[in-house]
Amino acid sequence: MANEYFYPPVEPYTTGIMRVAEPHELYWEQCGNPEGEPVIFLHGGPGAGCSEHDRCFFDPQKFRIVLLDQRGSGRSRPVGDLTDNTMAATAGDIEQLRELLGIEKWHVFGGSYGSTLALYYAQQFPEACKSLVLRGIWLLRDEEIDWWLYRIRMIQPELWQTFAGFIPEAERGDLLEAYWKRLTGDDRELALEAARHWAMYEIACCTLLPNEEFTSHFDNPESTWAVARLEAHYFRNVKPRSDSMLLDRVERIRHIPAFAVHGRYDIVCSVKNLVDLAAVWPELDTEISADAGHSSHEPGITRELVAATDRIVKTGSPVRV
Repeated sequence: MANEYFYPPVEPYTTGIMRVAEPHELYWEQCGNPEGEPVIFLHGGPGAGCSEHDRCFFDPQKFRIVLLDQRGSGRSRPVGDLTDNTMAATAGDIEQLRELLGIEKWHVFGGSYGSTLALYYAQQFPEACKSLVLRGIWLLRDEEIDWWLYRIRMIQPELWQTFAGFIPEAERGDLLEAYWKRLTGDDRELALEAARHWAMYEIACCTLLPNEEFTSHFDNPESTWAVARLEAHYFRNVKPRSDSMLLDRVERIRHIPAFAVHGRYDIVCSVKNLVDLAAVWPELDTEISADAGHSSHEPGITRELVAATDRIVKTGSPVRV
């Protein structure tokens, strides 16, 4: 999946398990230069966990790269667990990890749901953030959830028909509730099959052109189940109670240098999300990649993200001069 814009793969120089509220035990790792510029990578999904490629957005000679698998995700345990699995709890986990590692302030890097969490975390703890690098803005608003569940069919009708067709016709008026019932039910085989349909619908929409290597990341039924279950949980139970909360609280973070890139043809998270965020955040440096969809591995997106982290090394800020 790596492209020419990524830095070469690196291995962690330290890993650990951080115990938070029961039953969660969270995996974390550090890569690169222990004396480098500290940055936290926030993965998407929610539920996806971090991968080896997520280390490659940063110059390993210059950055102290911290990756965290969020509650119920990746190598954290128990996988797919919904107990106290909220943005507020996860923001607290990020702060706990920062303090555990003895980092005074760090740069925050997040895409898709990772951008949601980055915005939320920065709004809760602005004093801990040196800068923000964001990709594929997702604000967890009702219109975005409706887009994901229903309106993608205007662009990808075949994929949507497979996604919706898994649910009996009588239940298709509320696809979220129908999938939620299956993903959280006692029938394990049905839950895994529902998760497969959910995840393959999303992953097939992530790249501008079909990419079999990308879809193979969800070959593991347990990982697929965790992503689908946690995404449905966040759509249904965790979305901000004020639909515009992340936009309304931008005033808290306008002083933090920030860069955001979005694919013009992102149909998972509409480019309108970036436009809406920029409208209330004039200082936000934005770029719309003309030849990309949603994935951070699209070359146009990777190029902009790596350029932003390189600017941090050179100037201390991801913002273009």
